[in-house]
Order: sequence, then C-alpha cells, then structure tokens
Amino acid sequence: MPARWNEPVIINAPVSGRVQVTGPFEALVVLMDEWPDLRGAGYVRARSMCRAAIAGRRDAEDARVQFIGAAKEANLMH
Repeated sequence: MPARWNEPVIINAPVSGRVQVTGPFEALVVLMDEWPDLRGAGYVRARSMCRAAIAGRRDAEDARVQFIGAAKEANLMH
C-alpha cells in the first residue's frame, strides 16, 4: 500500500485546478505531469524526496514538507 500523509495537501494545479494530494506517489504524479516550472529548487527537492519516500528510504511526512515548499515556490498554494 502506498505511503499516505497524515493530512492531505491542497494545491491549485495549472491543468486540473484544485487537487487534493494525499501522499508521495500522488505528489510525484502531480510534480511530473502538472508542474509549471521543472527547474525550481523546491521542485527538484520535492521530486527527489517523494521518490525516496515511495522507495521507503525517507519518511512520507518529509516528502510532504518538501512538496508544500515546492508548491509555495510555484505559487500553487496560498
């Protein structure tokens, strides 16, 4: 079963609009398919952390923190 976050993260994705992300796997899908800037430092950190969490090398909540940082950097959450 994929890792899940204690609390979902809601972002305003450029393609899908309001999206509720519940764990590192969903976050990685959003990062790969909908992210507006694939070069941002926050994006790169979040992508790496989500991959590590999916592989079991990092805690899912660490990936959540990085995903929130990337979403703020990309102006996808308020």
